[in-house]
Amino acid sequence: MNAGEKITRIIEYMQNNDWIVQVFFIVLISLTLSYISRRTIRKIEIRFQKTDNPWDDLLTRSLQKPVAWLIWLLGLTFAADVVHEQSGAAIFEAVGPIRDVGVILILTMVLLNLISGTQEVLVASTREGEEKNFDAHTVDAISKLIRLSVIITSSLVVLQTLGYSISGVLAFGGIGGIAIGFAAKDLLSNFFGGLMIYLDRPFKVGDWIRSTDRDIEGTVEHIGWRLTRVRTFDKRPLYVPNSVFSTISVENPSRMTNRRIYETIGIRYQDASKMDAIVSDLKQMLLAHPEIDTSTTLIVNFVSFSASSIDFFVYTFTKTTDWVRFHEVKQDVLLKIMNIIDAHDAEIAFPTSTLHVKSMPEPMLPPQGA
Repeated sequence: MNAGEKITRIIEYMQNNDWIVQVFFIVLISLTLSYISRRTIRKIEIRFQKTDNPWDDLLTRSLQKPVAWLIWLLGLTFAADVVHEQSGAAIFEAVGPIRDVGVILILTMVLLNLISGTQEVLVASTREGEEKNFDAHTVDAISKLIRLSVIITSSLVVLQTLGYSISGVLAFGGIGGIAIGFAAKDLLSNFFGGLMIYLDRPFKVGDWIRSTDRDIEGTVEHIGWRLTRVRTFDKRPLYVPNSVFSTISVENPSRMTNRRIYETIGIRYQDASKMDAIVSDLKQMLLAHPEIDTSTTLIVNFVSFSASSIDFFVYTFTKTTDWVRFHEVKQDVLLKIMNIIDAHDAEIAFPTSTLHVKSMPEPMLPPQGA
């Protein structure tokens, strides 16, 4: 058989089996469209990278692979339909459900990519110091909840697409949820307690917290869905169920704007005439001190007559909130107070007692000659 006869037989075969040509062109068109889509999205992505807006970059990254997969899914299932029509094989009856489920999964992938990308953008912008109403842990918690919601919804839609009634699943889930709720009441209360911590943000990882209602004080190391780990100041880990934080008051010293110096100091009664000058000099010293926040309350006043002293008090705030630096500033202020008192030839009083003894009567002598 020569070459011409072979070509003729091939042409006759393809004419009798034109579905092969259709499948070939469908695959070829799918390959071409997939290549064009990748190139187009890549060019758009390169152009968007030149802008300062991160959201357009997120959109192109989230669509690049799913669009190509969607083209291949539709192309291959369409080709499978052609083969099914020609061959009638029972296996190709699953092409329709596979196409529907595949489209749902690809859309789910797009949503999950958008959620993860949004989390990265928000966390990155927070680390760069922008003013935001959220922190990284809140963003992480919310993104996990949204991803879980998307996955559950997609699973229900897939079941409905495959012919399963989701009403029974939802009814079972409702009854099972009630049973689980009673059986795992503490677990659920801790879960929702953790959710409230993420949403209300009374503290975050790295904050120093304490509670007067419970013996809780230390630095937050981890906020989980059930427990929060606090490192106490003696370096011991303290594991607190999240539900506890919904019933107690929590103080967060890490968010204080200033630290307070509040001291009462007494001088001797014999130095009472120097009190006015001492108080005046102390106030000027605090106003000129570089570490004192003069925009907040600043009081230096004679306050009381005590048993062994006349007292004045100093009430002011430092600019720093750092614990170590605060004590350095406080030490400097107290030393300056001592120097000012000494400069006025006065002394800081200490508890003293004065004993007044009445003069004793002269003893009665016996009569002379007695």
